[in-house]
Amino acid sequence: MRWPVIFLHAFPFSSAMWRPQLLALEGRYPVHALDFPGFGKTPAGPEHLSDFADHAVRFLDGLGAKKAVFVGLSMGGYVAFRIFDRFPERVAGLVLADTRAGADDDGARARRHSQAAEVRAQGPSALLPGFLTAALSPVTRSENPTLVREVEAMILEARSEGVANALLAMAERPDSTDLLARMDFPVLLLFGEQDALTPPTEGLRMLKRLPNGRMLVISEAGHLANLERPAAFNTALRGFLEEVYDG
Repeated sequence: MRWPVIFLHAFPFSSAMWRPQLLALEGRYPVHALDFPGFGKTPAGPEHLSDFADHAVRFLDGLGAKKAVFVGLSMGGYVAFRIFDRFPERVAGLVLADTRAGADDDGARARRHSQAAEVRAQGPSALLPGFLTAALSPVTRSENPTLVREVEAMILEARSEGVANALLAMAERPDSTDLLARMDFPVLLLFGEQDALTPPTEGLRMLKRLPNGRMLVISEAGHLANLERPAAFNTALRGFLEEVYDG
């Protein structure tokens, strides 16, 4: 059975960030990318990642499918954990990219609340001074100015309410570490070698707890590995899906 592949986007982007993956996989697998509440054209909703998870499962229901392989990067990974926690029977496999299982500490939580207030006052541009440097590898920033501009444009296209709500939702998310041992399906961990926000050490921590996990580090990529090194990301993704569906 070829369950749908559903892509869960990172903060503060929309489903548009998955364009390189959709182009690479369309026609081979049933692929879909959704927008969380407050992103893309989706109305803003409550400030909880569990609501994002419910939104994703309603999307799956709309496809008429019982299960899906979920691919989540950063915030999308946080939502994937909530999907599994609430609806474990709906998960056929997971790709967790540039994300972490742990909750925010007090300092990170306070920073997100501060950022939410800044975004409400100034708009998404309030994120730009530090985000591009943190999210993109030094190689990307120096050698791919076109992508840097595209990422900046995607941030500026976001809506203030959705961005602020997502910051508060991430700040209050629970620790998902204990969920890893219960994931008895294939799980692929993908991390950018130069990810400054969720470094590969986060993946190694998760890998130790997964009963059926494997991990790949993508050379010269930062936090947005799917955009910075799409060929390597897509190759790993295709190999994983072949295993899940055809293995």
